[in-house]
Amino acid sequence: MKRILLPTDFSENAYNAAKYAVQLFSSEECTFYLLNTYTPVLYDNEYLVYNSNHPTLTESYQDKSKKGLDRVLRRIERNFKNENHHFEKISSFNLLNDEMKEVVAEKEIDLIVMGTKGATGAEEILFGTHTVHAIKKARCPLLAIPSHYKYKAPKEVLFPTDYEGEIPGLLGIMKDLASVHSSTIHILHVYFGVDLSSSQASRKKALSTAFKDIAHHFYSITGKSVTHAIYDFQEENEIDMLCMVNNKHSFFENLLFTPVVNEIGFNVKVPFLVIPSKKRK
Repeated sequence: MKRILLPTDFSENAYNAAKYAVQLFSSEECTFYLLNTYTPVLYDNEYLVYNSNHPTLTESYQDKSKKGLDRVLRRIERNFKNENHHFEKISSFNLLNDEMKEVVAEKEIDLIVMGTKGATGAEEILFGTHTVHAIKKARCPLLAIPSHYKYKAPKEVLFPTDYEGEIPGLLGIMKDLASVHSSTIHILHVYFGVDLSSSQASRKKALSTAFKDIAHHFYSITGKSVTHAIYDFQEENEIDMLCMVNNKHSFFENLLFTPVVNEIGFNVKVPFLVIPSKKRK
């Protein structure tokens, strides 16, 4: 049974991500953990002093959180009733990333599914940045769903790689999805005039072995930056999901966590699956 974490702030964007998740795993037995965290807008020492004398303030936040989770669950079960799916609600006075870290470890979460928005306005930039931080710190695979994205089975999956870093065991989530949905994986490498090293060639072979039972193709593109290669490939081919491995110090970090890169984290137009190189302690 898969264990899927669904963080929610009760927005339509968050519900859209949950809706995608239950459809993506409609044929599999899963436990979904609906998570909402709450903190005062101004969370500081002054609040803590005030709160010690006014416990009803915390109770008010908690009550709002629990009622919100109840509404989300009712909405999911009304629109996507599925006997394979089980739900647990988690309401926590904590910061979202801190709570996700604890829940992932405690519940042995297989995948986090959350929403993201494009950086077109102040509010969206804040939410986008929040999602990117979650991606950066994730200890298990994380699937970010663009705002307003309508569910489509991931038949075509784009997997950019520089063949650096070890092939993670957590690649299994991508293999599972590809097997269930009869997907084709498009493995994209950007060539900068330097042939693959022996270790890179070995990792390329390892990928071919890992995907031996799944339709897959290798591509090598020259004369483009990684960002432009990804965008152009998606423009020229109908891609349903983008998948990348977050290897420390790899091109992924340069792509996602620098100013040039915010484009990928904030403006990706299809579901974006990020796989950590390994489960971090």
